[in-house]
Amino acid sequence: QLQASGGGLVQAGGSLRLFCAASGRSFSRDLMAWFRQAPGKEREFVAAIRWTTMPYYADSVKGRFTISRDNAKNTVYLQMNNLKPEDTAVYYCAASSGGYYYSDLTYDYWGQGTQVTVSS
Repeated sequence: QLQASGGGLVQAGGSLRLFCAASGRSFSRDLMAWFRQAPGKEREFVAAIRWTTMPYYADSVKGRFTISRDNAKNTVYLQMNNLKPEDTAVYYCAASSGGYYYSDLTYDYWGQGTQVTVSS
């Protein structure tokens, strides 16, 4: 089970940190990711991190967002800086035993989502 939190309302240029707490089993070996879905749009890949801590980012967030993990706490983080109105979406965390990091079809476990709203 995955529990996402940390969303909120922030002004453009601000920062937020999202948390994804895993429970039920260890996710330390899993590929972990963040996706987001804006109103009227398809869910899109944001960032992923392998158990080796190799990160991957969508071009739209590269240089602004940082994904990290603490396997001891079974938690994945998404630090979001210099937020833009176009970052407004519901953010979901996801876990997979492996596969194409950018495809939502790869992921077996999903959190419930946390709303991020960036005002201009």
